[in-house]
Amino acid sequence: YWLHRDDEATPAEEYVSALEELQRAGKIRAFGASNFKPGRFSEGVAAAKVRGVRFDAQQPEYNLMNREIEAELMPLCEREGVSLLPYYGLASGYLTGKYRTEADKAKSARGGRMDKYMAGKGPAVLAALDSIAARTDATPAQIALAWIMAKPAIAAPIASATSVAQVSELMGALRVSLSAADMAEL
Repeated sequence: YWLHRDDEATPAEEYVSALEELQRAGKIRAFGASNFKPGRFSEGVAAAKVRGVRFDAQQPEYNLMNREIEAELMPLCEREGVSLLPYYGLASGYLTGKYRTEADKAKSARGGRMDKYMAGKGPAVLAALDSIAARTDATPAQIALAWIMAKPAIAAPIASATSVAQVSELMGALRVSLSAADMAEL
């Protein structure tokens, strides 16, 4: 059962108590949180420990373009044994290499979201993905997902696909083994 967005006005003890009741009644097997700030999630984890239950998972945004969870949330989850299932693993498709120019934004409905990635570090990230992909005979998308899977506490990345062919390509990330040099480059 996912708590999808935090209601910061609700004390952790209150929502954890409700989750505990649902779990003990057999209505849910496990529970997790999505989009909780690290401090609030830490409060929830602590409240769950007091009640003898635990958060099993946390679902934040995480990819090569958005790495903010590395500062607090990832270490917290690793320390507490909470699995991370990050979404937007491919940064709305940017990390596939599909969007490299202004004209590329017209390729899909998501193209309008690419401005924030195309500026700043985006081109350098794509260059690193291209370089590693060429050395490993993988695609940029596979490299981006393999990078996530190599990080601490990650259970699995979430990546969207619009066709069976895309799913097949993305599954190739399971065969990619990144070296320490590859990880450092990324």
